[in-house]
Amino acid sequence: MKTVAEILQRKGNTVWRVTPGTLVYDALRLMAEKEVGALLVQEEGGGVAGILSERDYARKVILKGRSSLDTPVREIMTHSVVCVRPEQSVDECMALMTTKHIRHLPVLVDQEVVGIVSIGDLVKASLDEKDFLIQQLESYITGGR
Repeated sequence: MKTVAEILQRKGNTVWRVTPGTLVYDALRLMAEKEVGALLVQEEGGGVAGILSERDYARKVILKGRSSLDTPVREIMTHSVVCVRPEQSVDECMALMTTKHIRHLPVLVDQEVVGIVSIGDLVKASLDEKDFLIQQLESYITGGR
């Protein structure tokens, strides 16, 4: 069973961050530039303040008629952030995401964010693992031919 640590080892552990005072427009620009669907929101001192996702923008800015040019991230971010540890399995994370209806999980070691995994990362890891198992079974059945 693959772990979060193995996913981060493959994809890297870069975490794109903004502060609560960052304007939503600037956060969206960063998301587009880095091709990510969420940003970690951290206080200047480093503590996790929240997470900002495309879903937050769609539901809390666009649908409410607000402007991303004068709305700070703190007003629309998700404040309660669900986090995981590197040793947790892909299946555990997928179950957590399904239960909590979330798409991104920051990864913590000693209260420090060391990466973020998305639902896409987890699905890819799960499919890769199943493909490997199928190849092994086919090889076993055919006697390695």
